[in-house]
Amino acid sequence: MRQPFRLVIAVFVAAVATSTAGTASAADPSADDGWQAYRRGEYAAALTAYESAARKGDRLAQFNVAMMLLRGEGRAADVGAAVGWLIRSADAGMAQAQYQLGLLAESGVGVPRSLTDATAWWQKAAEQGHTQAQVELATQYFLGRGAPKDWKLAAKWYEAAAGGGDVGAQYIIGSFYEHGDGVAQDLKRAHHWYVLAAQQGDVGAAAQAKDVARRLAESAVTR
Repeated sequence: MRQPFRLVIAVFVAAVATSTAGTASAADPSADDGWQAYRRGEYAAALTAYESAARKGDRLAQFNVAMMLLRGEGRAADVGAAVGWLIRSADAGMAQAQYQLGLLAESGVGVPRSLTDATAWWQKAAEQGHTQAQVELATQYFLGRGAPKDWKLAAKWYEAAAGGGDVGAQYIIGSFYEHGDGVAQDLKRAHHWYVLAAQQGDVGAAAQAKDVARRLAESAVTR
């Protein structure tokens, strides 16, 4: 079975660089001003506007401030301040902030390294439907890493992420159903997930889908 993937610091940096640092918020006009400035590449002005909204409790603005400070946009990078804003945003229920705090805890960037804390933050985000957090949480349970080893919970969260379109999770839950790992063996479900992963270009999933389809056909003939 394919091994679930893990994020490393290099990937964490890439994730920061591609996060939604500018998404307009209706909660405070300053947040929209920040987004417009960010789109123009006026990062200092964007950061000032976002900070104004963030101080008023806009959780998306708090997240945007954190991400800009992590990247050093608008002023010199400040990981400590970024973590403070991420925590405020996460505590207000922002799933993306919870996910990012999980990455920080996993890597020990700006916070003490704690796989248990990473699991806790990913759990919060996963429960809100954050697909990447669901993958990370599933992998924690699969490996017994920062959480008890529990293939049933791993299967639950891989399937949730697969439903959200994550191709790796689709392959993994397909394998779970094929072999009966954490779930009752179900070749039809395995085929379903392999096909979805194959449609996204996963060559290995395409091969598995063909093999499972053959086994299903043989089973039907022998009945």
